[in-house]
Amino acid sequence: MAILRFILLPFSFLYGCLSWVRNKFFDWGILPSKAFNLPIISVGNLSVGGTGKTPHVEYLIRLLKKENKLAVLSRGYKRKSKGFVMADENCGISELGDEAFQLTKFDDILVAVDEKRVHGIKMLTQRNKNLDAIILDDAFQHRYVKPGLSILLTDYYNIYKNDFMLPSGNLREFTTGAKRADIILVTKSPKIISPITRRNILKMIKPKDYQQLFFSRIKHGNFSPIPGVDFIPAKESKISFILLFSGIANTYPLEEYLKGKCKRLEIFSFPDHHQFTISDLEKLEKKFNDIFAKKKIIVTTEKDVMRLQFPELREKINHLPICYVPIEVAINKKDREKFNQIILNYVEANK
Repeated sequence: MAILRFILLPFSFLYGCLSWVRNKFFDWGILPSKAFNLPIISVGNLSVGGTGKTPHVEYLIRLLKKENKLAVLSRGYKRKSKGFVMADENCGISELGDEAFQLTKFDDILVAVDEKRVHGIKMLTQRNKNLDAIILDDAFQHRYVKPGLSILLTDYYNIYKNDFMLPSGNLREFTTGAKRADIILVTKSPKIISPITRRNILKMIKPKDYQQLFFSRIKHGNFSPIPGVDFIPAKESKISFILLFSGIANTYPLEEYLKGKCKRLEIFSFPDHHQFTISDLEKLEKKFNDIFAKKKIIVTTEKDVMRLQFPELREKINHLPICYVPIEVAINKKDREKFNQIILNYVEANK
């Protein structure tokens, strides 16, 4: 792996330079960056996937929705539709993409997708004159919109300062791009962070004077049945073997959680945002049947459940003992009040 990264370094440098030039065009005003007169919160990262954008967007939704009329706008990655699409009862994962479709579980917010975010914001505000704020999902590199508050996520175990540019690493742009963030949020961190660790990460990231650095962690829920699937998971204490089935970028936090719930854990993984097929589920079924254990189940993620909603796939998994683990984000106890107040104050002052 180290040799391959070394070989790809020239291509990474070229990719980084192209990204740098693009950003400079925005900085110099050659490419337009539009600001809007309502609160726009951008959530994104410097790397390709794996930092937990969707659960952090959900955290913001829960924080803001009681007092505000909210909309979430995503590009709708890997959807089959084009242009602006507003979620309604007739929209599924094909029209919205898995991440946006997952957000439709909140019945008191608006969810829309548009690869052109400026157009998407205009459509949302034209159709809903009483909007108080819009959250942009995965928009750190979408510089045609100038957000009022930008949140940059970075994985605790793979902080962007230690990464490389694509294709030798996972970065979409040079780490200097982090200066555009108002908040840098270190995600998937431990529940308890020692003062020494906090200082070391602060020293590594070196946030600007105008930037705030916070930490968040993943909270895993209980095994939950997949809607429409007959299998009801037994008590976790009665499970001896778990087959983890997923198509997300990083499953290590879930793997660590599941190791404490069984005697043996095995992983059956696919690339991030992988659209499952009948063939995939047949392989899953065969792998599960070949496992010699009495108290065994299949566990997947909430995001993967979104991609199992197609009728032909639901029919295939309906007879499998499969469930999922819901997750939520928790801001570190030391940071929570200040983080929440920054978000609430920004929206209240600008709506």
